[in-house]
Amino acid sequence: MIWKIFGLAVHFAARYNDGMAMSILVIVGPTGSGKTDTAVLAAQALDGEIVTADSMQVYRGMDIGTAKPTPEEQRGVPHHLIDVVNPDEEFSVAEYVALADRVIAGIAGRGHVPIVAGGTGLYVNALVDRWVFPPQPADFALREELKEVAEREGPEALLDRLRAVDPASAERLHPNDVKRVIRALEVHQLTGRPLSSFDYKPGEGARPGPYRALMYGLTLPREVLNAGLEKRVHAQLKAGLLEEVRRLYEGGYGPELSAMKGITYRQLVGYLRGDYDFDTAVELMVRDNRRYAKRQYTWFKADPRIQWIDILDAGGPAGAAEIIVEGWREWLREEG
Repeated sequence: MIWKIFGLAVHFAARYNDGMAMSILVIVGPTGSGKTDTAVLAAQALDGEIVTADSMQVYRGMDIGTAKPTPEEQRGVPHHLIDVVNPDEEFSVAEYVALADRVIAGIAGRGHVPIVAGGTGLYVNALVDRWVFPPQPADFALREELKEVAEREGPEALLDRLRAVDPASAERLHPNDVKRVIRALEVHQLTGRPLSSFDYKPGEGARPGPYRALMYGLTLPREVLNAGLEKRVHAQLKAGLLEEVRRLYEGGYGPELSAMKGITYRQLVGYLRGDYDFDTAVELMVRDNRRYAKRQYTWFKADPRIQWIDILDAGGPAGAAEIIVEGWREWLREEG
């Protein structure tokens, strides 16, 4: 077995050094589906290293609420792109891709298997497909001008402007969603393209990415996943989540920060501010975790490249990892 794994690693490094498209293993799925355990077990079997694809685990000091794997849970497997920035620092998708590219090159150079694992579909697809995103620079003068239009003429007038240049975006936006209507008009002003033209379609990036990706998705029956998410919320609270959020909030990390708008953080900040009682905060945490899992599954389900594994049918993370490992080895053999 050791020689078999070593041979696959040498094969992988040789392909990379020859300038061929680099092979990566991708494991995705909704929150609470068992990605962490499955990815670690697969990495142990394949001599792999994990490149985390989680938009919240990049923040330092936000550990419990992001379900960041502990050293014990990592089981000696190197994890990359965790604890990258402080909660008050901006971190874009483009920055994630640039860092991931560098990390993956290092993993391949060591003859190890890069395993991209996480639930942030935006990160995964930007990395694999080189999806072009709407520009990040903002035209603040234009934003203020459009806000004045909404205040003076009403939000429907603003939406009429959007209908003239981007009817697809106007169709899906409510007139009262002034912030997103303004953003759509801003993108058109900055690029000359409607925001809807940036809509993501799996596998249809602006240019071919540098990777050949074997993609697996983990899932659970909805009722099992929902029950597990509620249980996880209570486990996080028992582990000190409220204290973690209190420390961040009292340390100057306010609710206006992107990091503090993440699930579990924004609900507990609301409690700390006195917006509602603790039981309500917990109810909101459970509800929003479930909603987020549903959105994640909808996003990933649109990608036909993903091979789905039901964790229960597989017998748990160990069974799912075994399926993935064998699939990876067979895939490499077929690709030569």
